[in-house]
This record gives sequence, structure tokens and C-alpha cells, in this order.
Amino acid sequence: MEQKNAHGRRKSAVARVYLSPGAGNITINDRALEDYFKSGSLQYIVNQPFAVTKTEGQFDVKVNVVGGGTKGQAEAIRLGISRALSDLDREAYRPALKAEGFLTRDSREVERKKPGQPSARARVQFSKR
Repeated sequence: MEQKNAHGRRKSAVARVYLSPGAGNITINDRALEDYFKSGSLQYIVNQPFAVTKTEGQFDVKVNVVGGGTKGQAEAIRLGISRALSDLDREAYRPALKAEGFLTRDSREVERKKPGQPSARARVQFSKR
């Protein structure tokens, strides 16, 4: 099997994921998963597609991720890994990933700040007199 690649996006984070057969090593921006994401919950998010498809330790993953915060980056990586696994074997992996919602891009973005107001939705208090 050759290398599969996919893109994942979440908020303003963009992840380019390269999936190849291997021993289960995950490298993010030339750093190990445990070094890049110190939090166990973010490491769990990145590994979810492998847990759902029961392929832990079968693939090496190399990721380049830019933008956003740590949570957005972890979810962008999850989407990229899910898309790469789906491209690898549609019949085997796609139904499980689809059922968990890992193939759906979360399109929620931060609303822009409006001019003359303190934030996106907050308004200056109305004064009658």
C-alpha cells in the first residue's frame, strides 16, 4: 500500500495528514504526539479514528498542522486521519467512521466583531436619557 494523504479542518486550524503502513507512530510538526499534545484528552481525540476502526498500531501518521488552538488542531487531525482511512478501504472503515461523525467537517467558525460594538453579539447599553 502506498501513502494516503488527506486534509482536515476545524475552526481556523488546517491539518495535512499522511497515512502509511507502519508501527503506529504519530508525528505532528516533526514532534511526537505526546510532546505536541500534553493533554491526554487531546491525544485521545487524535487516536479516536483508529479505535473506532480497530486499527491501532497499524499505520504511521505524519501531520503538518497550522492555525487555530490546540483543540481545533486535534479535531482537524482527527478529520484528516478519518478521511485518509476512508480513502484506504471504503467498505471496511467508512461506515464506522460515518456513524461516529468523524467524516463530517464541523463548519462552526468564530463570528466577526462588529464595528462600534464591544464584541460580535454584545451591544452598547441603550440610554433613554
